Amino acid sequence: MNHWVELDKRYFMDTGHRRLGVTLVRGEGARVWDEAGKEYLDFIGGWAACSLGHCHPVIVEALREQSTRLILATLDVYTTPQIELAEMLISTSGLAKVFVCNSGAEANEGAVKLARKYGKLHLNGAYEVISALKSFHGRTLAMVAATGKPEYQAPFTPLPEGFTHVPYNDLPALRIAVRERTCAILLEPIQGEGGVNVPTEDYLQQVRALCDERGILLILDEVQTGCGRTGTLWAHEHSGIRPDIMTVGKGLGGGIPIAAFLANERAACFGPGDHGSTYGGNPLCSAVAAAVLRFILKEDLVGNAARVGRYFRERLLALQEKWDIVKEVRGRGLLLAVEFTRPVALGMARVCRDRGLLINPIPPQTIRFMPPLIITMQDVDQAMMIVESAVGQVSQVTASSEGA
Repeated sequence: MNHWVELDKRYFMDTGHRRLGVTLVRGEGARVWDEAGKEYLDFIGGWAACSLGHCHPVIVEALREQSTRLILATLDVYTTPQIELAEMLISTSGLAKVFVCNSGAEANEGAVKLARKYGKLHLNGAYEVISALKSFHGRTLAMVAATGKPEYQAPFTPLPEGFTHVPYNDLPALRIAVRERTCAILLEPIQGEGGVNVPTEDYLQQVRALCDERGILLILDEVQTGCGRTGTLWAHEHSGIRPDIMTVGKGLGGGIPIAAFLANERAACFGPGDHGSTYGGNPLCSAVAAAVLRFILKEDLVGNAARVGRYFRERLLALQEKWDIVKEVRGRGLLLAVEFTRPVALGMARVCRDRGLLINPIPPQTIRFMPPLIITMQDVDQAMMIVESAVGQVSQVTASSEGA
């Protein structure tokens, strides 16, 4: 056990395992280096947060410049970076109002809080939110309740009330679940942590119609799918609909902690004193997020995510044709997953690590790819050489163990 691993185990609460066992000390673009100087191609990208890769000059310069001007001010005053960011978010989303906060979980909390106030004002006090099984909306107590994973919820009962769950991509189940106490439906356009589950083409359109029919709000959690990740700026654009409330985070800051929730005029019903945040929308993080979003749009990284994502997906589908152990390839843009027929996800991630590629295992049998939006087809080719050899190795090991 090396020095840093020993200190980590000594000081940190045991909330999860650092499954890849790597100590990173430096990053540049789509690559990172460990303490021994070994280079890795990073296809985890801070769980989709490092939209421009590591230490991009645009981010470094925005941090440098803003840190010499103003880092933090209270919400009792106006600050220009926050207003500039708000203007960009509103103009690109088509929504009307925004609240800037610090994390995706906070954004989803704020969205649910907003929906509950809407229910109190306009839906006879309705307060329930319907979300999907296998969803993920954050680690706060309320968002654990919203997340459709019983194994995450069991240690923390009793949970906050007001959340129900139905299978994802199942409109009949969703329709049955809507009742007088329902104020909103909360969904991910593509379920990320659940295994990159992509709904049918018309699912979000039908959900939008259901919300309109019943007079309730549609909340879309775009924390992982937004900011160009799926090949459109916002993933719901693939369906041609617009939510009443949308949450964004991760890629918005390019690795700097920032998030936001946005709403249309109808849903933006907060009044003075209803919400707040000490650090939310601080000038430093807002300046970085504005620079990141501006760069994504200017350099057409959305288009790059679509083009390179298609190429990457084609390469993964070819892998499926070649190997029986590959069950399914899923995803859109640069949010992709491979599901195997056997529980080899962690083994795949470790073999890839040993060969210089970082990928995200979703045990027992799915691996996920979330590379930065700046990656090239050459990066994909390099990654696929490693993935293909890793599939061959884990297939051989699995076959040998089954034969024994």
